[in-house]
This record gives sequence, structure tokens and C-alpha cells, in this order.
Amino acid sequence: MMYIVPVDAGNAERYAGLVEALANFERLEPPNQEARARLIRDATSDEPPFRAFLAMIDDEAVGYVTYFFTYSTFLARRTLFLEDIFVLEQHRGKGIGTSLFRHCVDEARKEGCGRMEWTALDWNEPAHRFYEGHGARRLDWYMFRLSPRDLDAVSER
Repeated sequence: MMYIVPVDAGNAERYAGLVEALANFERLEPPNQEARARLIRDATSDEPPFRAFLAMIDDEAVGYVTYFFTYSTFLARRTLFLEDIFVLEQHRGKGIGTSLFRHCVDEARKEGCGRMEWTALDWNEPAHRFYEGHGARRLDWYMFRLSPRDLDAVSER
């Protein structure tokens, strides 16, 4: 039986391991040792900058979700931004991702959010189908990013 628990000091290492598994799945650089330590510190702080939950089967962490809140000036309400949702491959197709997603939907409703948003990699068609199967619409927006080096370059101009 699967259940969802908040990330805390007792399970934060498992959470960081799942974040690394997601990075590997997405073919991205996983958190280095310093970033991993910051992630664990932030996840377990008294006022964490994000909320994180683990999907557990027995005593095994098999998935997780991380989200935080932004603000919509047009709606004049908070937005729940879904940063990560991930289930280990061997546990997919069992409703775990749906349970984690619904957990976020319930949180957005409880918090009075005007909407919920997230991104998905363009090649991740299974994720697209998952989200669209839950009624999500794909938007015509582009995401932009400045790396730390880019931030420095802009600041120096």
C-alpha cells in the first residue's frame, strides 16, 4: 500500500536520492555534493522554501513531489508551481504519480490558489500524456533561464 509523507530529517537522504534519479532520467546533471547538502538543509529547515513529499511503499521511497508558491498578478492569487514529480520506473503505472499529482491539486485548492503550473521537457511524451489526461492544457509560452555565470555577466554590464 502506498502512502505519502512529508520530507523530514529522517527521510531527507532518500528524497535527495530520488532527486538524483530524476536528474538521471532527464539526462541532466544531478546535484553535486554541495547542492545535495543545501537541498537537504532547505527541505528540513524550519521555514523551507518549498514543500516536498515522498511516496512510500512499506519503508521504500518510490517517488516524490516538490512544489512552491508563486503569485499571479492577473489573478491576484498564489499559484502552486509543481517543480518536480517523479516515480521510479519500476513503480510506474500503479497510480503513484496520480496520487502525488492529486496531492498537489488538493494543496492548491486548500491554499486558495488561482492555478497550478509546471513545465515538462519537450521530449517527455509520457509526461505530456499524463498531464493532459488530468485535464491540463499545454501553453504557448517559452521558458527562459539565466545561469549563475549569466547573472554575473548581466550584472557586470
